[in-house]
Amino acid sequence: MSELVSAVVVGADRLGNIPDVLRGHNISIVQHISGRDPAHQKKKSLQLPSGTQLLILLTDFLGHNVMKTFRAAAQRSGVRVLICRRSVCSMKQALAQCGYCEVSCSRACPRR
Repeated sequence: MSELVSAVVVGADRLGNIPDVLRGHNISIVQHISGRDPAHQKKKSLQLPSGTQLLILLTDFLGHNVMKTFRAAAQRSGVRVLICRRSVCSMKQALAQCGYCEVSCSRACPRR
């Protein structure tokens, strides 16, 4: 079994079934940030938690300035960014496009 990927999720007050979908792709959520804090809009030197390997932005719950701040933080840290809407279908599609196979995916999968 491959190693767990540590992710920070930004956007939405509640995640619903998204943690289950991420767990199925060997991704664990280390922190969930709603993005409502006004400081996130203007803070230029925002730091992602140590050990973050993936930043997930839920676009239908974020303003442009918040997205810009977190994308810049990810770029400074060399963290991969996944952008999608807050729905299970959108999340699965974005994960597939980024090369994150489901845990149940066979070993013959070319993405492994």
